Amino acid sequence: KYLNNIVEQDHRFIKKRVRSMLGLKSFHTATSIISGIEAMHMVKKEQIDLRDQSVQNQKEFIHRLFGLTA
Repeated sequence: KYLNNIVEQDHRFIKKRVRSMLGLKSFHTATSIISGIEAMHMVKKEQIDLRDQSVQNQKEFIHRLFGLTA
């Protein structure tokens, strides 16, 4: 039905994950979970510019994105 809509196609992966989680209780939890899903999807689609697609560089990207320390 919505396969021609680029935005809907990109968000179908998020919809798949979120529907199986039985809802998100708080706004803070929802934003962090959806941000994580989006980040992993970006890594999978190689939309980020890393020196090379090594696991170490992907880990550093996630840490910088969420403000985590190593």
